[in-house]
Amino acid sequence: MTRQPAQRFERGTDGPKVIVVGLDGSDSSMRAAAYASGLARRQGALLAIVYVQPVMPAGAALGAPGAVTTGETAEELAAEIRAAAERVQGIWDVRWEFHTLRGDPFTGLVAAAGELKADAVVVGASESAGHRIVGSVAVRLVKAGRWPVTVVP
Repeated sequence: MTRQPAQRFERGTDGPKVIVVGLDGSDSSMRAAAYASGLARRQGALLAIVYVQPVMPAGAALGAPGAVTTGETAEELAAEIRAAAERVQGIWDVRWEFHTLRGDPFTGLVAAAGELKADAVVVGASESAGHRIVGSVAVRLVKAGRWPVTVVP
């Protein structure tokens, strides 16, 4: 009698099915989105573009204009992505979704990647000096050790 191996879910065995890319409108995040788009196209994977709206300080809760700005940023990014996808439709076909979350970028990307069962995460290199204090999102994602992480300069 031959014993059949137990069937179980194994991530990434036939290439990535879902690639998550963090997008915040910075030059490095736009390059990361372009790189991730190429990966998704070649692999036939879903490209999940994630914008994490930063949590606003207390002043925003009292009506300061910052909260409106992050919502507008999300809408602008989504519109820019739709326009780019329409320009290359039929030439550069990529299945994609746009997700917006609130919170800090690391926690938002981890939540999105977990929920979407991501096989890979792509982010742009940090352009902020503040990452020296808390650590860049890219370094924190790598240290989390849950997905292959590509950092695009």
